Amino acid sequence: MNQNLVSDKENIETIFESIKQLSVQYFNQLPNQTVGIENPLKQFPSLNENGLGTIATKELFENIFLPNIIASSGSRYWGFVTGGTTPAAIAGDWLVSVFDQNPQSIKGNGDISAILEVHTIKLLLQLFNLPDDFMGAFVSGATISNFTGLATARQWLGNQLGYDIAVEGIKSKIKIYAAVPHSSAIKSLAMLGLGSSNCIKIPLLEGREAMNNEAFEAMIQEQKEEPFILISSGGTVNTVDFDDMLFIASLKKKYNFWWHIDAAFGGFAACSPRYMHLLQGWEKADSITIDNHKWLNVPYDSAIILTRKEHALLQVQTFQNSNAPYLGNPLENFTYLNYVPDNSRRFRALPAWFSLMAYGKSGYRDIVENNIALAQQLGKYIEESNYYQLVAPVRLNVVCFTTKKNTDIKLLLAQMNKRGNIFITPTIYREQTCMRAALVNWRTTALDIEAAINELHEVYEIVNTK
Repeated sequence: MNQNLVSDKENIETIFESIKQLSVQYFNQLPNQTVGIENPLKQFPSLNENGLGTIATKELFENIFLPNIIASSGSRYWGFVTGGTTPAAIAGDWLVSVFDQNPQSIKGNGDISAILEVHTIKLLLQLFNLPDDFMGAFVSGATISNFTGLATARQWLGNQLGYDIAVEGIKSKIKIYAAVPHSSAIKSLAMLGLGSSNCIKIPLLEGREAMNNEAFEAMIQEQKEEPFILISSGGTVNTVDFDDMLFIASLKKKYNFWWHIDAAFGGFAACSPRYMHLLQGWEKADSITIDNHKWLNVPYDSAIILTRKEHALLQVQTFQNSNAPYLGNPLENFTYLNYVPDNSRRFRALPAWFSLMAYGKSGYRDIVENNIALAQQLGKYIEESNYYQLVAPVRLNVVCFTTKKNTDIKLLLAQMNKRGNIFITPTIYREQTCMRAALVNWRTTALDIEAAINELHEVYEIVNTK
């Protein structure tokens, strides 16, 4: 046997201690760690015949790669709506790799991981103040969550038209409506064979990213007997705008449609009594997407898809492993392998369970409300700045802004990335190039906002004096 494997087995405690020390060192240095790099690596080590062993490999990593690791889990990384990782979530995630479970069935001789996943979904329903009418599963991110919800919606629509899409394929045109769908939802439509260009756009309210209720009802009233799919926004990515959930819930009483909500990070507004009204009525949805590696602050990759329990059969029809007799009857033996796209599943529920149990409802209420207050503080600076201006109100935790003068935003962002003090991303809003800061990290404080304000000021002056 390979000697490095033998040696590593005998020295597992030393290895774990060494990795622990590296982890603590990184964690403690996060406030001063750069959030951007200018010159990433271009040369990499070759594969060794016998390997180096874990300790030597860790040292090689520290010498070559560690200097290029950015603080994406830190308090001033505000790109892509990326959360950090709470200490409890890190503890849970470490154990995920140690235990190496494959969450499948909640019955039979399997391990406890699938049962814990069911339990964690119930905890999340309690966190979001959603009723026990939903069942859910952990998936890799919002894209697969949207894919799963919309795949089940596709099966539902075929069922309404009298055929089984999972078995027979798509035989008729499927109507899908949305006002401002996220790119992951559009990508899902492409993967599902529904066509990324076939989403019917709903007119918006003036100055908003929310659908115009009257215009939408007028659109569907023309063919009111025809079933359709609606994708609504539980927080758009640029301005965190919400479609009117109560209005959509009222439409469910009059029209036949599947209601899918993309609430990837906006769903966490439900954690706060101050902002939960934005989601009032969402409990009537058929499926909901929520990302955990955003505001739940657990490691990548983690999201959940929630679907109403009454649609369980449709979901099994969509994803069942019908040619795998060793899994048993999918309608009698619940297994996550017949409930989501992937058969091989990481134990993603454990980091979420650790963090939920460690910090409870008040912990997440504090994170959400703190991030929103800090986003408003940053927005106030932008509003009063001589250099920058908001392009939309700060509705929740995202600040979308541009420059007052004709300054090249690409140059500004390149300079920020080079300096590595804050990280924000470019975006397009109403055909205008802007910048977008999304605050979802549990570590972010007022000191980070002050540092960001100074950085924005200094970078603007550097770019405009060149």
